[in-house]
Amino acid sequence: MQDENEQYRMAATERLMLYLVISDQSMTQSSVTESSSLNSMSKFLLYSKKLLAGLGAILQGFYLVFRHRLYKDPNNPNNTRYVQHFCRQLSKVFNIEVQIHGQIPRQPALWVSNHISWLDVAVLGSGARVFFLAKAEIEKWPLFGKLAKGGGTLFIKRGSGDSVKIREQITAFLKQDIPVLFFPEATTTDGQQVKKVHGRLLGAAIEAQRPVQICLICYVNQQGELDMVSPYVGNISFAKHVQNVLEMPDVTAHLMALPMIKTTDQTVESLTAEVQQKMREGLQQLQAMVLKSPIT
Repeated sequence: MQDENEQYRMAATERLMLYLVISDQSMTQSSVTESSSLNSMSKFLLYSKKLLAGLGAILQGFYLVFRHRLYKDPNNPNNTRYVQHFCRQLSKVFNIEVQIHGQIPRQPALWVSNHISWLDVAVLGSGARVFFLAKAEIEKWPLFGKLAKGGGTLFIKRGSGDSVKIREQITAFLKQDIPVLFFPEATTTDGQQVKKVHGRLLGAAIEAQRPVQICLICYVNQQGELDMVSPYVGNISFAKHVQNVLEMPDVTAHLMALPMIKTTDQTVESLTAEVQQKMREGLQQLQAMVLKSPIT
């Protein structure tokens, strides 16, 4: 009789344990499903908000370009405030707040900057009066061609001997007192340091007898550390990187200009070496100002 009672108690215990395991699994699956649903809903709301903000910024850009006919005279200094407003609004869509340190010069020059991401264009356009380079075909695009032109884009023709042709065109722009910007590293970095500067295009400043203006960017997250989401580096696809940027917490893009470098009596080699040194020292200076801890 005792054996039967013992067997009964053991069977009841096993049934209870099985019930608890099944209940726990059911609750876990329910929590995962609920969490996934909430996550999907949050993403839907986020992307809906970003889509509306992006469309609003683009439509506002079109309005400014066509209302003030910026494409008629893109180099007019009075147009700068419209372009900067558009770039700031576009930066906000991608969770970027631009903070400028010191004064950003407005004199005609050949501008150079460290290159971290496709976001750099909007960040630089938010604070500096500069023109970016794009292939000539874009100018013929319906509507967007005029938006690009009014927003500070210079169209260059590519072909055999690209670097020579591009330098000649940049020289011509500089002689018209049009401030041109290019990224001399010729690639993007994670923002920790400046890579090797390729100075062939710097010859345009020497030929046009215009100074070189260095502007540096540093992306900082909310913890006061160098942001690692905004840099467009590695094997990540462009679409995936855009998604990561849209979902990241707010980041501050710090912008700082250095004193102009005179090109009188300079060679391409000496100018390249000076730009390399000044960019590296300037980035270290900016990082010391805005990062909580120095980069080791």
